[in-house]
Amino acid sequence: MKDAPRKLAVIAAVAFAIAAPAAQAVLDIGLSASQFADQGDSTLRAAGYAFSIWSLIYLGLIAYALWQALPRNTGNPAIRALAWPSALAIALTGAWIFASALNERWLTVAIIVAAAAAMVFGLMRASRGKSTFMDWLLVWWPLGLLGGWLTIASAVNILTVMTAEGLIGSGSALLYGMAGVIATAAVALWVLRRTAVLPYGAAVTWGLVAVWVAERPGEPALAWLAMACAVVVGLAALWWGRPATAGKR
Repeated sequence: MKDAPRKLAVIAAVAFAIAAPAAQAVLDIGLSASQFADQGDSTLRAAGYAFSIWSLIYLGLIAYALWQALPRNTGNPAIRALAWPSALAIALTGAWIFASALNERWLTVAIIVAAAAAMVFGLMRASRGKSTFMDWLLVWWPLGLLGGWLTIASAVNILTVMTAEGLIGSGSALLYGMAGVIATAAVALWVLRRTAVLPYGAAVTWGLVAVWVAERPGEPALAWLAMACAVVVGLAALWWGRPATAGKR
């Protein structure tokens, strides 16, 4: 029974995160996520298709919420270590929807950075070790994807808000954009080296390639820097994040 609060917290966080964008759209609350981004996306952008990763993330989070709640996983050390950090990170993704809808720019920065930090902390806290196939599929993949996407989304969100607030002018946008890409890749490599979670690197790579697609027509230097970083992060994810399974659970 002592594990019931964490199990329920994860389920509640996933339900809130999935309901938030639906509620914002149906109730027409403030700005949509794309409208919020349009205010300052001239410094660093990702192609629109990249955000489809949320469909996969949401599906994975539903599976994770159900899997971690099963009695057989009560004593699973990785799930126990990931529970509270993941619940916080997931809930904050829902909170971000409402903060952006209300155009609370700096609040969105605080929320998304906190969400990314919480998820990365959880991934580092839970040593993957010899994961079972089901844990690899239903825990590490959804949470790794979430952590990786939040990492690159944090950089884009920060630069979007700084641009919208007038802190980044057109003359310095390229340098800030490059700094954002390099910082994202550096953080990703550090996390991958510490966690060996392949899907984390896959999500960051996905985002960096989307930056290449979006920026190539107008800022080819930024675009090709993003592609170079995507290749490095992708190869690191494949090298450090090779699955280590110990049979089926």
